[in-house]
Amino acid sequence: MAGMLLKCMFFFVSVCLAINLAKCSPNSKKTYIIQMDKWAKPDVFVDHVQWYSSLVKSVLPSTPEVGKTGNEEERILYSYQTAFHGVAAQLSEEEVKKLQERNGVLAVFPEIKYQLHTTRSPLFLGLDREDSSKLWADRLSDHNVIVGVLDTGIWPESPSFNDSGMTSVPSHWKGVCETGRGFEKHHCSKKIVGARVFFRGYEAASGKINERGEFKSARDQDGHGTHTAGTVAGSVVRGANLLGYAYGTARGMAPGARVAAYKVCWVGGCFSSDILSAVDQAVADGVNILSISLGGGVSSYNRDSLSIAAFGAMEKGVFVSCSAGNGGPDPISLTNVSPWITTVGASTMDRDFPATVELGTGKIVTGASLYKGRMNLSTQKQYPLIYLGSNSSNLMPSSLCLDGTLDKASVAGKIVICDRGISPRVQKGQVVKEAGGVGMILTNTAANGEELVADSHLLPAVAVGEREGRAIKRYASGRSATATLRFLGTKLGIRPSPVVAAFSSRGPNFLSLEILKPDMVAPGVNILAGWTGALGPSSLPIDQRRTNFNILSGTSMSCPHVSGIAALLKARHPDWSPAAIKSALMTTAYVHDNTYKSLKDASSVTPSTPYDHGAGHINPRKAVDPGLVYDIGAQDYFEFLCTQELSPSQLMVFGKFSNRTCHHSLANPGDLNYPAISAVFPEKTKLSVLTLHRTVTNVGSPISNYHVVVSSFKGAVVKVEPERLNFTSKNQKLSYKVTFKTISRQKAPEFGSLIWKDGTHKVRSPIAITWLASV
Repeated sequence: MAGMLLKCMFFFVSVCLAINLAKCSPNSKKTYIIQMDKWAKPDVFVDHVQWYSSLVKSVLPSTPEVGKTGNEEERILYSYQTAFHGVAAQLSEEEVKKLQERNGVLAVFPEIKYQLHTTRSPLFLGLDREDSSKLWADRLSDHNVIVGVLDTGIWPESPSFNDSGMTSVPSHWKGVCETGRGFEKHHCSKKIVGARVFFRGYEAASGKINERGEFKSARDQDGHGTHTAGTVAGSVVRGANLLGYAYGTARGMAPGARVAAYKVCWVGGCFSSDILSAVDQAVADGVNILSISLGGGVSSYNRDSLSIAAFGAMEKGVFVSCSAGNGGPDPISLTNVSPWITTVGASTMDRDFPATVELGTGKIVTGASLYKGRMNLSTQKQYPLIYLGSNSSNLMPSSLCLDGTLDKASVAGKIVICDRGISPRVQKGQVVKEAGGVGMILTNTAANGEELVADSHLLPAVAVGEREGRAIKRYASGRSATATLRFLGTKLGIRPSPVVAAFSSRGPNFLSLEILKPDMVAPGVNILAGWTGALGPSSLPIDQRRTNFNILSGTSMSCPHVSGIAALLKARHPDWSPAAIKSALMTTAYVHDNTYKSLKDASSVTPSTPYDHGAGHINPRKAVDPGLVYDIGAQDYFEFLCTQELSPSQLMVFGKFSNRTCHHSLANPGDLNYPAISAVFPEKTKLSVLTLHRTVTNVGSPISNYHVVVSSFKGAVVKVEPERLNFTSKNQKLSYKVTFKTISRQKAPEFGSLIWKDGTHKVRSPIAITWLASV
């Protein structure tokens, strides 16, 4: 018996080793993105696609491998020709090395896997107020703005995409409506003006898509894409709700705008070659705004294919909004940090979905839930309460309620306490239900703090904060612990709000401390928007409920809020650049909640900083008339890159499209004309004075007189020259400089603001001062 076991183990190890060796073989093929110098194309080639094909063919072995064609056309997945120039191709390591030596090859990027950063918000943002009706009147020009949404596709039957009353599709639109299983030409409309799918990179990495189990078309079976598209530009829908929760009128931020759906995410994730192709195609199609609620970590600017593509989109006048990521509250957890990308963090609204836990002692703990189902607990009865973890801070598989970890004999008929983490929140409830539990109390850990995220659970369940969670677990460790759960519906007027979400990724931007990120925060907690008809609101396959709307949380939800507001600004100010739109959003953002106190961090319940909230919370009604804007052109961004210690060949990935070269107009990376100001004193303590420069453009009244107000700091004296800016015409530009003089180097960064005031406008820039410590 022992000999047979040894043989089986040897066979298993041999198979695993063979598989791993095959994966590591220099001849195994992976997807690479090859960026090309479009100007280096030899005249012998008719077009760039023919040239790219020839280059790929030149590095392939002359004799095809057994069972494979080796054909260059089969190796090439995509050709990029608008926001990015080059190809995505499947190559071996040896072939990549050969290709890098070829003339015209600027850079080679390995495929990267990205992840999704998963209707009261219009009213909360002031978009439904009576006094804003003139400000945001639904004009015909609003209908000319097209937002490209890169996501999981779209559910065209959602009432959020009703095109009643919309004008014909704008003449500048060049996109198409691709058909496939479940998606026909008629599914596009005057609201959904285009739909495309991008899957070649995904299939190259993960194998063919199972078309029986997944729509290989623009139809959204996940729900995420429908939700983000509805948040951006959903039509007005009265009586919208999720199982009775959040009942009211739902609408996107820009209900008059059009949507173009670019499906780049599939069951197994989203791949960079597909995303890059979607960005490239969207710009060629004629989108005005790109909304991208996904991320894949942080790479240097010249190694980040999405950053490079976004640079190309910006050059074409396209505003690019991306989610900051859900890595909070850990510091330095941001993604999508390039200065030409608008990086959006998440915050709460003044709406909540309260639920309570009543313990056997009579104590009542308030939490949150979206539970609505047939299985209900009597509020007149107490149920046994159990926690299958220890009282230490160490989490266990059973305390996390992971699949297969709960003993049915111990759990049956009881309310189970589950720690948040590892598995999806709603899945924990399903594990409890399958084990015979009658309810769940989901407790936050230190990573989540006191932030409450409501979920549409499949059994009675309430989420509670970490502090109350610890107390409930202590109570449950005693004998005869009991509890019951009560669900209280929807509550408005929550104070304080907004609050920075605990999950929202945090700065600083470690690629460039001089560029303060995130740029801003927007509603991203418990957001109601359109939903797929292919999946229940819990997103679990077992959930047979179907709803037109769902409530989700994440920076994936905050990003489309900003994308939609950017669409409104573009309609109102069609001549504004992407940088001008971002500036208007940042300089009018607010940093106080509805109790008139500083914005708070949900994870610590202490005041947040610009590393958490950026310039602040978006304020659309102010952004339409910001007074002044900090404009930045493509060459200005390139000059910033020239300060980032990139080699000439690394800079070429950004400069070749327009033959850009360094003019060395920025003495310091912090001199980029960014709406936020970050002064970084290097480790050399002798440098005690730092001067940064800014230029503002008057977009308000022709005759405008501004004076400056700047915060006081412990570690430095800040002087602004001149202290007054007197404009005599619209679009006039005036410059000023900010001098920081160190009086006492601080161990931690200091934060404040610089505000230009003219009696009507307050043009606010956050300030961060950092003294780098000697190692």
